[in-house]
Amino acid sequence: MKRTTKNIFYSESTEKTARFAKALGHPVRLTILKHLSNLSCCHTGDLVDILPLAQSTISQHLKELKDAGLIQGEVNPPKVKYCINIENWHKAQQLFDTLFKEDFSKISCC
Repeated sequence: MKRTTKNIFYSESTEKTARFAKALGHPVRLTILKHLSNLSCCHTGDLVDILPLAQSTISQHLKELKDAGLIQGEVNPPKVKYCINIENWHKAQQLFDTLFKEDFSKISCC
């Protein structure tokens, strides 16, 4: 079940940026994305071979990335093939570019 937050204080793009940031907020997920960026696709078993983690743990990380829309999976029983969701990856890049272009240099603190 997907949860959406209805809040008048921030925009849909802010919510999407936060969802992408959460998915990117773990070193294993970043490693998975880097691995997928070098291949057209891979199966869960391929990741089990390169990461020193249980398949269930890797599956949980894949689920987070998939729920955020950064990857997509194709079920071919008994395997699932994963690849980067290019459209959403470009959307994440645009959102983060916008965020990091914010000019905070004029703000003084402490």
